[in-house]
Amino acid sequence: MQSRFESTIDVYTSSVDMNDTHHALPDLPCMCASLRRASRALTHLYDEALRPLGLRATQFTILQALSLAGEVSQGELGQILAMDSTTLTRTLRIMGREGWIVERRGEDRRERLLRLARAGRYEFNRALPFWEEAQAQLGRRLGDKRWHALMKLTNEVTTLVTTQGGLS
Repeated sequence: MQSRFESTIDVYTSSVDMNDTHHALPDLPCMCASLRRASRALTHLYDEALRPLGLRATQFTILQALSLAGEVSQGELGQILAMDSTTLTRTLRIMGREGWIVERRGEDRRERLLRLARAGRYEFNRALPFWEEAQAQLGRRLGDKRWHALMKLTNEVTTLVTTQGGLS
């Protein structure tokens, strides 16, 4: 019986020209590595779509999350996005300087409540057509069935890992 990990040696011994887009990338045997690679590729796609606006995909994601959630604490926003506090704080600081986010203290002075500022809503609405075009292009290439299956699977994986404490 062949182990599903026996092919890992091929990943390390094969020579692949990563600039050659006409050949398939090698399968990565690690779920984490595979999803991270897909994430980097998707981030690049959306960054390129939003580049004319000077907006990053990470910033758009936060604008979108706040547009959907309304006012939330920074902790809740981090949970929604499955994003660590340090990375989120750094991005929020930049977005705050741009005037896209309004912050206020909660009843507990340590709590920071965030919502879109008028400029943030404007920026989100300005970026929406660029984001929609990137979504549509990717959707056409994947097809409806694979698109919906991938969306469902990524949401299930995120929920499984974040709400059930990982693998323990």
